[in-house]
Amino acid sequence: MLSATLNTTLHTLRHRWPTFVGSFVALSLGVALIAVTGLALASSQDAPPRGPERFAAAPVVVKGQDTLTVPTSLDDRTQKLAQPCPVPDGVVAKLRRLGTVVQDRSFTVRAERGPADLVGHPWSTAAFAPYELDAGRAPHAADEVVVSGDWARPGARLRTGDGTVRVVGTVAGLGFENAVFYTDARAARLAPRSLQLVVDADATAVREAVRGSGDDGDGGQVLTGDGAQVLTGDARRYADADPDRDSEALTAMNAMFGTAGGVTGFVSVFVVASTFAFAVAQRRREFGLLRTAGATPGQIRRMVATEALVVGVLASASGCALGSYGAPKLAAWAVHESLAPRWFTVGDYTWPYHLAFWTGLFVALCGAVAASWRAGRTGPAEALREASVDTRAMTWGRWLVGSVLLATAAVTLVLALVTSPGDLLQRKTYISRPMLLITAVALLAPVLVRPLARLLAWLPARLPGAGGMLVRENAAAGVRRTAAVAAPVLVTVALVGSLLGATATLGGAKATEIRERTAADFVVTPAGDTGFDAATLKRLRAVPGGTAAAASSSSAVYVLEDGVALIKSDARAVEPGPFAATARLPLTAGKVRDLDDDSIIVNEEWAQHTVGERVDVWLGDGTRKSLKVAAVMTTGTGNNGVYVTPRNAPTAPVDRVDVRLAPGADPATVASALRAAVRASGGEVLTRDAWVRATSPETNRTTRTGLFMVLGIALLYTGISVANTMVMATSDRVRELAVLRLAGATGPQVLRLVGAEALMVVMVGGLLGALVAALNLVGMWSALGRLLSVWTSIEIPWATLGAVLGACAVLAVISAVAPAGLALRRGGMSVAGVRE
Repeated sequence: MLSATLNTTLHTLRHRWPTFVGSFVALSLGVALIAVTGLALASSQDAPPRGPERFAAAPVVVKGQDTLTVPTSLDDRTQKLAQPCPVPDGVVAKLRRLGTVVQDRSFTVRAERGPADLVGHPWSTAAFAPYELDAGRAPHAADEVVVSGDWARPGARLRTGDGTVRVVGTVAGLGFENAVFYTDARAARLAPRSLQLVVDADATAVREAVRGSGDDGDGGQVLTGDGAQVLTGDARRYADADPDRDSEALTAMNAMFGTAGGVTGFVSVFVVASTFAFAVAQRRREFGLLRTAGATPGQIRRMVATEALVVGVLASASGCALGSYGAPKLAAWAVHESLAPRWFTVGDYTWPYHLAFWTGLFVALCGAVAASWRAGRTGPAEALREASVDTRAMTWGRWLVGSVLLATAAVTLVLALVTSPGDLLQRKTYISRPMLLITAVALLAPVLVRPLARLLAWLPARLPGAGGMLVRENAAAGVRRTAAVAAPVLVTVALVGSLLGATATLGGAKATEIRERTAADFVVTPAGDTGFDAATLKRLRAVPGGTAAAASSSSAVYVLEDGVALIKSDARAVEPGPFAATARLPLTAGKVRDLDDDSIIVNEEWAQHTVGERVDVWLGDGTRKSLKVAAVMTTGTGNNGVYVTPRNAPTAPVDRVDVRLAPGADPATVASALRAAVRASGGEVLTRDAWVRATSPETNRTTRTGLFMVLGIALLYTGISVANTMVMATSDRVRELAVLRLAGATGPQVLRLVGAEALMVVMVGGLLGALVAALNLVGMWSALGRLLSVWTSIEIPWATLGAVLGACAVLAVISAVAPAGLALRRGGMSVAGVRE
């Protein structure tokens, strides 16, 4: 019996190869996508050890306290300090007695021409990398600099936010930064706070001088009693600007590739299952003939399962081979786009191949066997009658699963809106939630296809000629065919609308939130990251016709919730009186003017948010303090943070000054005076609307690139799937098209009919996908507006949706018309199979 089944399977594969080619291509591509993302994900788990960069040649580095450690009942909780502490003056004095001490400083440099990531340092620290002059000389005057790389040559003049400087020398770039070296005195004026220093002395003596003890823990890192760190050996990497950037980049890549793998896996499984089910459904006439010849339902099911097994094994193996070729290409692209570290490559892992292969084989078997059950249960005469018209496209199992998934999507949405609306704004939620709804709508699609097709063809069916009527009836009669072709379009349109629409809607909500919280007429920002100095602030406050409120946004406050979780909240340091005149905080209790040095303004996310209640916090520099809650804000989109007075953020630089016009003041005059006030130190004066546009939050580049990568893969896969399914569907309608030719239709008329039907099917899939996207976006809008008090419009990516639909339409029409044209060229009588 097994031999007979295998022989029948091979015979069927040989004679019905066009049907199986479409399934093979869809499955192999899906397996390749899973293998590629799996290999990329596996390779992004661990970062290789990184050595020191800026201080590779430094003998010993002493770094001030930059970590807050809070003991709990479980274990110690740590957070990076928003305002790291400098090395204490007493320790510096002791170190100077041991040897030469060089204080390090780092600050952002903005030049009109040159790299965007310029960073300034004192020239005396250049030798610790080491940087060596390859042209010119060292800087001696305040307006002289040495730059790394070849973007500027000696003699060039650069206009920076701190004035014009002259390049007097260059050093070869070392790859980890674009440096600008000033004289030590000029660097000290530009960045007064020094957080670390280099000591040319014996490491043991340095540890004794700073009262350190113990072994070199992490390759030479010692934490002293006063929080200073003594760094030697490989531990000197902790003195670099971003010592954890590799692990952070890998975390971002894990999220990106994990999202890509999840979404592409879902799309591939969904489309492959749909393609296999449609391929089996096309053969109902064949199954009816086999039943008439005496085949049992079990034999038919075994034959279909064997076919799926053969195709599944071959396609999965091909997909794994294709994935092994594509994974290094993806890694190279990620490095080129600066999404991955320069060292990132695809490693030698086997589990992604196993996952992809067995997933492909499982999906092939499930998609084919599930459809074969209906064919096996149908009697011979009934199967032959149903061969042309789909009268029962929905089985009870499809009804059950589709209804359960739809109900689950609705219930979970309502529960999220009631209990935790903020979860709907999380990236993992608005990426994963559409999958449930897409699956539910796709399963119920046969119920929706017929009314949608009749609706779309209502007007064309009433135009002169029979074309519109035939398009309507063919699409309504071939429900399975229409649903199978519409499925990949549904998935892509739903993903594009849901993901891009969600990020755009959330970005619009954040911009609206910023705009509504700002009552100032002008916003003044400094040129660098060191903030405004005292003289500039004095000039800004003295500008007539306005009220100036200075603020620092680079601080933070830490709170221990439930005794075990150390939570960091971004904090802005503001002057209560002026700030109350220039801001409109979304308060639910309390007043802004009640803020003082003994209080704090919190948001509703805090466990303790009752006005008058005292809460123990740690300030941005690690100082512990008990503050009274002066006011409470709504949660908003999650960026409201907290507010304190400048005394509770003493080292945070003033990086923003809001100015509110006095009644009758001339805006142009005030703006001119503000520009004059910041001309000496550098700064920018913007109107409120211009400032909101300039600072509106944008989607993280990695997230945005990951989304476009996912959508690009989905679109590519959709295009191939649409083409495959249309070729399969059109090839199965050769007899029908030939009958039209025999009835008097011309070749061009038949081709126009086929093209119009393909266009109709794409529109059906587009409408179903738009329905899914709309439901997802309405859920996010409800969470933003009704429960988070941020009313904004729903942002729909019309241009992208139009481009996706257009691409699907072009592919569908070409894939339908081309095989129909080739078939018709054979002649109507031959194609119709009259001799049979």
